Amino acid sequence: MRIGNGNRCFLLLVMAALSTAWSTVNAQSVPTVEGPHHADLSLSYDYLRSNAPPDGCGCFSLNGGNAALALHLRRSSFAVVADLGVAHSGSAASIDTTRYSLTLSTFTAGLRYQPRFRGGSLQPFVEVLAGLVHSSGTLVEGQDNVASNAGAAFAGLAGGGLDLRINRRLSLRLIEANYLATKIDNGVNDHQNNLRLNTGIVFHF
Repeated sequence: MRIGNGNRCFLLLVMAALSTAWSTVNAQSVPTVEGPHHADLSLSYDYLRSNAPPDGCGCFSLNGGNAALALHLRRSSFAVVADLGVAHSGSAASIDTTRYSLTLSTFTAGLRYQPRFRGGSLQPFVEVLAGLVHSSGTLVEGQDNVASNAGAAFAGLAGGGLDLRINRRLSLRLIEANYLATKIDNGVNDHQNNLRLNTGIVFHF
């Protein structure tokens, strides 16, 4: 059977279209990695400024550590973050005139926004997280205990930080500052305002 010139051109166009479509499908089937890494693990030293006593500021300091895992969403500047922090104060006069102690453990999760900058070593980010706080120590476990929810109370984190990239696997967390709100019973307003500052290292995977 003879094929006319018009049919020949049509067949060539169909073959070219199929070839292009096949190449496109193959190219899309190959997984691509968005950005230099898809997960971060940070280990940090924490400084916490708290006002657990309800009258006035009553501010005192706690020290501890923090670990956070950030999973970056594909084709996005957002990451899902899980954060664990533990801070302790046992100083005699730092909490009250009596010898109270306090340990705060926070378990929070939420979203982080980390804009992409090409060629720069500084990486800022902002985040909002929510979860639970567990409190222990003589401040909440004494004879005058009013913290019926010391084992599990609401905690919320909002803030951000700045990382300095050393190489593709490691960064320094120069500073991270978060407002930490907790809702531990105190017999007055059941609300504490805390400032959390941390610095440490970040591993990229």
